[in-house]
Amino acid sequence: MDKIKQVCLVNNIQKEVIIVNDCSKDNTEEAILRYQQNNPELALSYYKHEVNKGKGAALHTGISKASGQYLIIQDADLEYDPREYNLLLQPVLEGFADVVYGSRFMGGNPHRILFFWHTIGNKFLTFLSNMFTNLNLTDMETCYKLFRTDMIQQIKLEENRFGFEPEVTAKVARIPGIRIYEVGISYYGRTYAEGKKINWKDGFRAIWCISKYGLLGR
Repeated sequence: MDKIKQVCLVNNIQKEVIIVNDCSKDNTEEAILRYQQNNPELALSYYKHEVNKGKGAALHTGISKASGQYLIIQDADLEYDPREYNLLLQPVLEGFADVVYGSRFMGGNPHRILFFWHTIGNKFLTFLSNMFTNLNLTDMETCYKLFRTDMIQQIKLEENRFGFEPEVTAKVARIPGIRIYEVGISYYGRTYAEGKKINWKDGFRAIWCISKYGLLGR
């Protein structure tokens, strides 16, 4: 949380931080409430799911509660660097973009070297998604996605787990006149021993979601 608090956004943009606790069983809630109490100057809103629903469901809650002009998705594990919010904001603030994806596979920023097959899987899913959406993204599965809040709140989202990524990409791509940009970002990935959750089952679900929302959803 301190990393997010310390980020100074360009153009003096004010931060609104929304935390969604998807029924964590550890001391997550206590830590959040303590941080909120010790940092009253930070515009921080906290929401809790009484049962575990999945990453997508947590994002649905956060998106629905957002009140700012732009929205950036941030996983709590900090595999992505909050200091790079300004990289995502730049194409929007300069009037070029409505949506910005932060790509782990382009640019010269630091990337932790981890799993070969995981990388191949990500690139395959991006390739398959691009076939249905007619986009040329390099990293559809990235966490870092920036949206105009009014736009993303109008999209009906259904996927409660990691299917959020291909679903939102397919539905955003169908918006008439949408301007989607990509910027290179850093990636400080975790191993499974360090708590990484996504697995091969989520990969098969992503293939189903790409087909469902990219083809059947038309």
